[in-house]
Amino acid sequence: MFNKETYVSRRNRLKQQVGGGLIVLVGNEQSSMNYKDNWYPFRQDSTFLYFFGIDRAGLMAVIDVEDDAEVIFGDELTPDDIVWMGPQKSIREQASEVGVFATNPLSSLESYFREALAKKREIHFLPPYRPENLLKLCSWLQTSPVAIKSMVSVPLIKAIVAQRSIKTPEEVVEIEKGINTTGEMLRTAALTARAGMTEAELAGQLQAIAIKAGGNLAFPTILTVNGQILHNHYSPTMLQEGQLVLVDCGAASAMHYSGDMTRTFPVNQAFSTRQKEMFDVVLTAYEQAVSMLKPGVHYKDVHLRACASLVDGLKQFGLMKGDSLEAVAQGAHALFFPCGLGHMLGLDTHDMEDLGEEYVGYAEDQKKSTQFGLKSLRLARALEPGFVLTVEPGLYFNPDLIDLWAGEKVHADFINYDLVAGCKDFGGIRIEEDFLITPEGSRLLGNPVPRNMEEFRISEG
Repeated sequence: MFNKETYVSRRNRLKQQVGGGLIVLVGNEQSSMNYKDNWYPFRQDSTFLYFFGIDRAGLMAVIDVEDDAEVIFGDELTPDDIVWMGPQKSIREQASEVGVFATNPLSSLESYFREALAKKREIHFLPPYRPENLLKLCSWLQTSPVAIKSMVSVPLIKAIVAQRSIKTPEEVVEIEKGINTTGEMLRTAALTARAGMTEAELAGQLQAIAIKAGGNLAFPTILTVNGQILHNHYSPTMLQEGQLVLVDCGAASAMHYSGDMTRTFPVNQAFSTRQKEMFDVVLTAYEQAVSMLKPGVHYKDVHLRACASLVDGLKQFGLMKGDSLEAVAQGAHALFFPCGLGHMLGLDTHDMEDLGEEYVGYAEDQKKSTQFGLKSLRLARALEPGFVLTVEPGLYFNPDLIDLWAGEKVHADFINYDLVAGCKDFGGIRIEEDFLITPEGSRLLGNPVPRNMEEFRISEG
């Protein structure tokens, strides 16, 4: 938890931005796996954490903008709770630590909202992403799940995005904790991976590192020899000599600030000639993208430059042809790079994505593309000092997509399908790192991790 003044300042700014009404922030509950008392690891709502800092299940908060009042609602532990969970600070004690001095039991919520509705007060709330919170809001606001979607407060979303997008120095410290643990996970993966080991065995070692550091995984680890599938999680698949292992992982700090990094390396032996060629194409695209990072630059332009660089590289080996910029404009590159270059990073790995990509990653005068590949770009807006984001170019040779496009001769003016057919067994490569946008440009966050993990393994050996 940060100091009290941090949370008080955040809430005061939020009240100024929203201007009036009641701001409702719903915390998360425990979530059961297969029976009521067997819980998944608890994860508090990120916006609740940002403004109230209390990492405890079963809470919600109301900020009354006109009356300048703040209330946290929740039930204190019962004797049965204490038997199973041990003693904990009271809600009142935890609330006071973040500058809130009014607490009420959850049973008082119904009458609280009934009175607000009777007075026709404006009630601001965020899109609920958990079904239990959707049902709570429906009950409190006396409406249906269908209607609740149209009642979400866009002014509140925009106010929160404006605050959370700009990371303070204390937040950057926390993010770098997560990134440094993530870097240690990647080093372990490169040094430990060997033929005969399963993906799951290696992924288990990485999760142990995240837990040992005081937090946990920021998201389920992507660790696969089938890197052509963008989010292919680990499985019992056994690593074999010469295969590429793609590891996309992230550790969250104890305060839930995340790292998100990717490396791709060969099992046991060195890159093959073809693997090294494709790796260098991705590395060049990464370097060109990073060189553009500075305030005022639209991240969509960074994405498009990286795409054009990938096309330039593939043209060297005859896989693509024609004008690179025109190939990108028409979406031909998306056969090999069918996703976006990066996203915001913070309390969430895809920071604030629950609030809506159109608010987080796009300015009001920007519209998301419907083009295959480009439609998956999560961040397009102009960069600002204080943004923390990922840069993640890659090449993916998905045989099913290749066969589909080849059969329909999609973008045949730019793609040499005869040669591409010989790459259907290649897999995928990506490199991902995390950056802070500074007034002067950008700064790579965390302790440096070799991008070419093959060379790292040789040097460590």
